[in-house]
Amino acid sequence: MLVTLKEILEDAERRKYGVGLFNMLNLEMARGIIEAAEEENSPLILGVAEVHLPLIPFDYANMIMKKIAHEAKIPVCLHFDHGTDFEKIKAAKDGGFSSVMYDGSALDYEENIKNTKYISEFAHKKGVSVEAELGHVGGAEGGADDGIEEMYTRVDQVNDFIERADIDALAVAIGTAHGQYRKKPRLDINRLADIYAISEKPLVLHGGSGLSDDDFKNTIKNGIRKINICTEMCVALRNAYIGSANHEILFDDGKNAVKEIVKGKMQLFGSSQKA
Repeated sequence: MLVTLKEILEDAERRKYGVGLFNMLNLEMARGIIEAAEEENSPLILGVAEVHLPLIPFDYANMIMKKIAHEAKIPVCLHFDHGTDFEKIKAAKDGGFSSVMYDGSALDYEENIKNTKYISEFAHKKGVSVEAELGHVGGAEGGADDGIEEMYTRVDQVNDFIERADIDALAVAIGTAHGQYRKKPRLDINRLADIYAISEKPLVLHGGSGLSDDDFKNTIKNGIRKINICTEMCVALRNAYIGSANHEILFDDGKNAVKEIVKGKMQLFGSSQKA
């Protein structure tokens, strides 16, 4: 059942739990993710990121993801993650995705607002939710170092950004990073709590792979409702391929490795049995 990001996060906020965004890069990942969601009876945000399109062409990803969403027994949001190219974001909107993220976090504040507002105007006309990032989460997708406090989300800008950009969810920078961490992350939970106290929209955490269970629990307690996971699944998939002794079941091994990661995150985030 295809739903919007707005619908999923409204319920998550009402019942105070987190929902995972799980990016897929191939069919085995997609199968592992949806099987986990249905077994856990959890709402699902299934994504593909713009940076991953060289690995899985958009048309292929779109075909796989739409079939999954329309046949799923649980609510599924199809999300285009970290879009920077307007034409690719429009293709996701026109292709049947129910949510898009515009990532203008590397731009200055006013340009980020202007570009995000442009995305919101055409996405909302088709009922598509819009996520945007304020501050800048470092690491692989952004290309910047993680843990630089000057890049963290400014509390005083939160509602001005939300209102002027007309978004449905806000990704915040509080010390996480995309990809694998080079050192243990130090999250600014006080900053997150201050943002949550005033934010008019649900909050999103990027760079979730590698955080501790306590980190996740603390961020959810302090307002995070969407949590992005990718790297941890990719590592599990690679290890399953390398370790598989039987070529006939290699792909099942990969799918099952991803499924176990996703099920564990759904139980940890509190989305199990919330569909």
